[in-house]
Amino acid sequence: MHFSLGPLLYYWPKTDVEAFYQQASQSVATDIYLGETVCSKRREMKLTDWMDLARELQNAGKRVILSTLALIQSPSELKEMQRWIENGSCMVEANDLGAVQLAYEQKVPFVCGPAINCYNADVIALLLKKGMQRWTMPVELSRDWLTELLQECTERGLRDQFEVEVFAYGHMPLAYSARCFTARALDRAKDDCQLACLQYPQGLTADSQEGEQVFVLNGIQTQSGHCYNLINQLPEMEGLVDIVRLSPEKETLSWLDKFQTQLQNPIHHPLPARECNGYWQQVAGMQLC
Repeated sequence: MHFSLGPLLYYWPKTDVEAFYQQASQSVATDIYLGETVCSKRREMKLTDWMDLARELQNAGKRVILSTLALIQSPSELKEMQRWIENGSCMVEANDLGAVQLAYEQKVPFVCGPAINCYNADVIALLLKKGMQRWTMPVELSRDWLTELLQECTERGLRDQFEVEVFAYGHMPLAYSARCFTARALDRAKDDCQLACLQYPQGLTADSQEGEQVFVLNGIQTQSGHCYNLINQLPEMEGLVDIVRLSPEKETLSWLDKFQTQLQNPIHHPLPARECNGYWQQVAGMQLC
């Protein structure tokens, strides 16, 4: 198994983004995803800036994948996505079926991102014909589901044609909407959001009436209220998972070192109350088992 750093889901100042990836270049992650997957208005980093980062990371020995938007809402966003796919030097992560089709037309190999609802071997087979090289399991699926799906892929002669990646750390991206929840929370129109997400580098929490943190609002993206953490389940992934994904957050790089140590010397890690692993266990997602 190897480790990857998924795309940055939050809106950070350019200097913070560059500092994070400078540290990431020295990390144990073999694969690093770059790009904006949430909102096209987040323009601290332009494509040229991401490509400069990509070259630096490639020079450091990392495999770089460019991630595309998960929700395309305008012709201009589609045109910009095409520029990402035609970058000329990096594989792409398709988070929308439009990106899958564009990658297929340009003969660009791609990763199927977790935003694409790929739940069975029939869809796997379709995406393989389009050029998929890696499938990232949707975050709400379990180990049992993964085991059964890969068994079916083996029976159909598909299993050796793609890698499997699993989201294993971070606030899970659960849903996308045309509305911007961050702007709405501040009583602003989406078109006049004033780039509010910059004020919330870890998202905006949404609590229940009982005071439990249920969700994290991140622009048009709704995330899990609790941080997903599968460090104790890492031994269960042997033979099933090729790449373990950690999502960039404040503590991610330190957790990445812990994941690497866990791979070599498994121990049980007590986890904080606001972390969870329920989906992998096929129970309620907010649970910690």
